[in-house]
Amino acid sequence: MASALETKAKEAFIDDHFELALHFYSQAIEQNPNQAELYADRAQANIKLNNLPEAVADANKAIELDPSMSKAYLRKATACMKLEEYQTAKAALEAGAALAPGESRFSKLIKECEERIAAETGELPMQTQEEVTTNVVPVKELSSDKGLPGPVTVAAQAKPSYRHEFFQKPEEVVVTIFAKGIPRECVEVNYGEQILSVAINAPGKAAYHFQPRLFGKIIPDKCRYDVLATKIEIRLAKAEPVHWTSLEYSREAVVPQRINVSSVAANQRPAYPSSKPKRVDWDKIEAQVKKEEKDEQLDGDAALNKFFRNIYQDADEDARRAMQKSFVESNGTVLSTNWKEVGVKKVEGSPPDGMELKKWEY
Repeated sequence: MASALETKAKEAFIDDHFELALHFYSQAIEQNPNQAELYADRAQANIKLNNLPEAVADANKAIELDPSMSKAYLRKATACMKLEEYQTAKAALEAGAALAPGESRFSKLIKECEERIAAETGELPMQTQEEVTTNVVPVKELSSDKGLPGPVTVAAQAKPSYRHEFFQKPEEVVVTIFAKGIPRECVEVNYGEQILSVAINAPGKAAYHFQPRLFGKIIPDKCRYDVLATKIEIRLAKAEPVHWTSLEYSREAVVPQRINVSSVAANQRPAYPSSKPKRVDWDKIEAQVKKEEKDEQLDGDAALNKFFRNIYQDADEDARRAMQKSFVESNGTVLSTNWKEVGVKKVEGSPPDGMELKKWEY
């Protein structure tokens, strides 16, 4: 049976409130850290928020707890594909497909991974002569009757040597350039306040230059890059924790205002617009009830009981043991917090003045 937190998380996810869903899933995991379903569902929320490394980690934890959960493999593969880790994604999809033979999504995504892997390794089919001809662009045709040159053709403009993509986290943007087998000494990467400059000059290959004006500002001293076997991975440290809607700057792109995430989390849960009926903020109601209980003014026995409850709540373990022992052994006439005194002997009843202590017989 789903817990209340899990139910809240699912409702928030359905309403496209992915950050709120992530918050509730995290709370549910704190209460049930060995429930694989929670990790798999939190992975899906992380994918929606583009928290891809976190999504992979959650999917791996779900697989560790329940190796037979096919959707955990699917979510791991989805995050890995967005990270361009197609070999890892394919392996996860094949494992998931073995667990869910009737699920068509696995075979479709496996095929897509194979195509991407082939593109990265350069194993695509060679162009036929007909395909080459279709890439020739006619420029101008002149009549040969006048002794002028015949049709003039030029080749279509070549595509960039390497494909690039990016993903982001609140504190950084990761740019991946898919260049296979490039020696590190052939790669030069430089950073400006809002500029990235990449130059690749590998022997036997056309020079490659990539110099975009970035969507937002970066901190050059905190940026770094790695040259791997199949790609170049560049990590750009954001100057401000804003969401980049694209890698490159354009006049149409508007940089959102900076959001102080810590203050939002500390003060209140962010509100999300929705066409559906407004959900009740149970956390806020619970806090309000606790405050009202604390500030409530009571009289008579109710006030006395509240006073004793407060003492018990704030007491250490020895004081609580002393209160319980003294109250029970004295038939409710003595309440002591001194364990050294009441722990070594039986606590005798001590009725108020003018009253007599009697033992009831059942």
